[in-house]
Amino acid sequence: MDIRLRGLEMKAFFDRKTEGYDDVHIAFMGSKTALTDALKEMYAPGTPIKVLDLGAGTGLELIPLFEAYPEASVTAADISEDMLSALMHRPFADRVTCVIGDFFETDPGCDYDAVISTSALHHFPPEDKVTLYRKVFAAMKPGAVFLNADKCADNAEEQRLCLEEYAENPEKYAHMDTPLTVECECDVLRQAGFDGKEVRPLPNAKYNLFTAVKPE
Repeated sequence: MDIRLRGLEMKAFFDRKTEGYDDVHIAFMGSKTALTDALKEMYAPGTPIKVLDLGAGTGLELIPLFEAYPEASVTAADISEDMLSALMHRPFADRVTCVIGDFFETDPGCDYDAVISTSALHHFPPEDKVTLYRKVFAAMKPGAVFLNADKCADNAEEQRLCLEEYAENPEKYAHMDTPLTVECECDVLRQAGFDGKEVRPLPNAKYNLFTAVKPE
């Protein structure tokens, strides 16, 4: 399936899921809060950082972020306009700019101190992730951090089977998971130009937090 067509189908899928999204994803708050905890290691709380949130959804991960960084400026990128409409009812909406569209097609802006993502990027094969991560890299300031809390494959065989299933049946499910192993994800980050890669396990099963830094 062409990645643009897949994007349209993913949009339709997430638009349908908006109403119950928070009820499902509240179970992932530990992994979402981990993004802010990692940010605190680089930027003192209260710092007016500029952040890009890839796959922001309804903005659950921004709740702890704005508690720690009330003066932050956030660009929330998501393919679902319905999800972002729900986000804009949060009390911090005046600090958020929305970018609606496919990650691969939209302009996310530039000069970010941090790019964050959670539960959003395990739907793309390695070659597409390299393309996306290079785009993320270009949008960041030197020394900025990319934090991705996401689902991983337990081993190379699981990754291979997921990618084969998608390649053979791309029409089966617009939201099909194609998680990569930790090793493959780190290699994708390396190919995109990132240094300082660190991996930490997260509370949710199969989830890890990837921390990658753009060289100065």
